[in-house]
Amino acid sequence: MTNKRGSISASFGVLVAALLLAALGAAAADEPSSRPKALVIQIDGAIGPATANYVSRALRTANERGAHVVMLRMDTPGGLDASMRDIIREILASKVPVATYVHPSGARAASAGTYILYGSHIAAMTPGTNLGAATPVSIGGGLPLPGRNKDDEDKKSKDSEKEKEKAKSGPSSPMEAKAVNDAVAYIRSLAELRGRNVEWAEKAVREAASLSANNALKQNVIDIVATGIDDLLVQAHGRTVRLGTEEVVLDTKGLSIEHVEPDWRTRLLATITNPNIALILMMIGIYGLIFEFMNPGALIPGTIGAICLLLGLYAFALLPVNYAGLALIVLGIGLMVAEAFAPSFGVLGIGGAAAFVLGAAIIVDTEAPEFQISWAVISAMAVTSLILTFIVVRLAISSHRRQVATGIEEMAGAPGEVSDWQDGRGHVIAHGERWRAVSDAALTRGQPVRVTGIDGLVLRVEPETIDKS
Repeated sequence: MTNKRGSISASFGVLVAALLLAALGAAAADEPSSRPKALVIQIDGAIGPATANYVSRALRTANERGAHVVMLRMDTPGGLDASMRDIIREILASKVPVATYVHPSGARAASAGTYILYGSHIAAMTPGTNLGAATPVSIGGGLPLPGRNKDDEDKKSKDSEKEKEKAKSGPSSPMEAKAVNDAVAYIRSLAELRGRNVEWAEKAVREAASLSANNALKQNVIDIVATGIDDLLVQAHGRTVRLGTEEVVLDTKGLSIEHVEPDWRTRLLATITNPNIALILMMIGIYGLIFEFMNPGALIPGTIGAICLLLGLYAFALLPVNYAGLALIVLGIGLMVAEAFAPSFGVLGIGGAAAFVLGAAIIVDTEAPEFQISWAVISAMAVTSLILTFIVVRLAISSHRRQVATGIEEMAGAPGEVSDWQDGRGHVIAHGERWRAVSDAALTRGQPVRVTGIDGLVLRVEPETIDKS
């Protein structure tokens, strides 16, 4: 008995010790490391709403964890102006110094990336990278317009010297001049704030100038050329930067590096703010609701449709939307829906498909290639809509040719048999039902008749003609 109690006590002691060790381990895991940190966030690809959300969250995390510096490692061709300005506002308001680092070798900080470099406390690049070409894309170029192929564009750009002269000559319209001057003023203000090359910043906007990493360092466009993150931390140590109204000396030696990955919300936002995905979600949502209205109580199409439609509309609310394009898409969908409910033998459906294609082509109000809706997606949706229109038209034609199967119209020509008859009126059996009937002919019980018309609930009949041939 004593041995049994002893073994129970020993087991209980082991269990308590294990639980205490687990609790201590969990506490140690949850407790932030006391070693100073450098948080690293990565921007790859076009800058959009998801990127701005990611950077904002990362900077808040850095402030909460008491990080000494945030390194924004970047490789971008540019992106949306609104998202770029959101990121720069977060950097300017950050209580933690931000070092933007163009990395790895072969990366670039073009267009919007150049502005972010200028707005950062420390601007750094790795050898083999470049920055610049900061002219607003809607003025400097973008995707070719529909109907213009690459050969046509190449023919117009053979003489590079003429293109440079054209760029130097300035904008060709008041709207272009307004956009360029606004961009110049913005990047100059950032350059003056950080003490970097103001003249080259303006040149990057007006002439789409670009620089390699070493040339950027020589011309005081950036602060550091580093071969890696560790090298960047060593070179940044001891530098003085401005945080708000205060001067801060960076202490970046021996910092532990922690990478901040995008959370699921940022990944979801990055997915749905792809204009192609947003358009597909909106179409799924609209068709889902249409199928639900056509089959009330189905629930699945309506549920999926409502969710997809809300996600699509939310995505377009974050993107620069051309409302004329949105109106054309809504008109096109409305016409295609009208074709389903009031068949016009293809007129409404084809017109709706045309309006939808035109609207999808211009719905995103930016020339940035990364945020253009793919013509493959537009074509696929247009073809799908035309196929649905063709199916509706075919069903309408076949229904029009088919003999009426129900209703008053179906009674015309229906066969019957006299149940009783007297003085030009009586009752007949038609479709297994007993009807009151009248006729100009003298009829007898059991005689076959055929319905020639109906007046309320009274049938007009005539004797059935029997073909004896």
